[in-house]
Amino acid sequence: MNLKVFILALATIAVGLVELIVGGILPNIATDLGISVSTAGQLITIFALVYAIAGPVLLVLTSKFERKKVYMISLIIFILGNIVTYFSPNFTMIMIARVVTAASTALIVVLSLTIVAKIVEPAYQARALGFIYMGISSSLVLGVPVGILVANAFGWRVLFLGIALLAIGSLILISIFLEPIPGTDSIPLSTQIKALASPKIITAHLATMFFLAGHYTLYAYFTPFLENNLGMSANWISICYFVFGIAAIGGGAFGGALSDRIGSRKSIISVIVAFTIVLALLPFTTFSLLLFIPVMMIWGGLSWSLAPPQQSYLIQTDPVTSDIQQSFNNSALQIGISLGSGIGGIVLNQTVKLEYTAWIGSIVVVLALASAIYSLSQPVTKAKRIRKTMAQSSEI
Repeated sequence: MNLKVFILALATIAVGLVELIVGGILPNIATDLGISVSTAGQLITIFALVYAIAGPVLLVLTSKFERKKVYMISLIIFILGNIVTYFSPNFTMIMIARVVTAASTALIVVLSLTIVAKIVEPAYQARALGFIYMGISSSLVLGVPVGILVANAFGWRVLFLGIALLAIGSLILISIFLEPIPGTDSIPLSTQIKALASPKIITAHLATMFFLAGHYTLYAYFTPFLENNLGMSANWISICYFVFGIAAIGGGAFGGALSDRIGSRKSIISVIVAFTIVLALLPFTTFSLLLFIPVMMIWGGLSWSLAPPQQSYLIQTDPVTSDIQQSFNNSALQIGISLGSGIGGIVLNQTVKLEYTAWIGSIVVVLALASAIYSLSQPVTKAKRIRKTMAQSSEI
């Protein structure tokens, strides 16, 4: 595999950590800044929201500029954002830094995917893209448990300094090994948005959004859930996050295999239904660790099982706009994370019982099920018009 692919994957690990690591250290941040855990959770909400909006917008705005230069500038901004977080004296300054790092992260991730597709031969593109996604997945598996251990030993701020150092290493490697890549004209953002006109497609994205929203209603506050409902120490919480992460990555493979076996349509419904049930049952298993861990692993596996059949479904629905739809589906995912962490914060402000986050989350996932059923029941009626609009934009 091309060395440049590994370097780009390393960069995605560094930038992926900055979003995911916060979920495990919310109590540390809240205690240090003198705020509630639910308020600290808004650091996840704002990051996901900015990420969702900034990705497609910044990609279009920077499309004509040389890609290596844009990548390096984005990394520099990302590094500065993490340094500001390290030195931030209050919550407001940290929130501003999160906006900066979220926007730069969104552009870095999408640039990693587009650059990889250009620097490898077509026969190896799928494998190369897999390495980039593996980098993001690795940040989920390693970031949260390692972050909890480091935060408890050295303080939560040092984590962001470490992320900045990883990004500096990536910046050096990118500057040495990646050759300049010219920019290209892209389809206008307004035209891309028109691709969402189909009710069949927009409700598919809503299914992704509500699915992740329901998941993050609990997952964004999983550390206090484990502390209060199971009385876990920091070490045990790290182990739980690590096991959850392994299950989540395995869930992605399961979702792909399930889709190949029974088809994307049946897989989407099956995963959402199973996820709703498991999420609702999870609080009832906290009386026994031997019961909780397996159910938690099923929850973790299902949380990533929707993506493969959903992506396959979008491609089958309209192959011409599939690339654009994948971009919007990633934004829907981030909006779901933002919405879910926000809902979880509201729940915590209304009640001290953390199990309510799981039950409210399962109700939100029911909205994902309703959206998926509606999408699957709709005919493809807008595809020809969308293709015509895109073709006209390309000619312009």
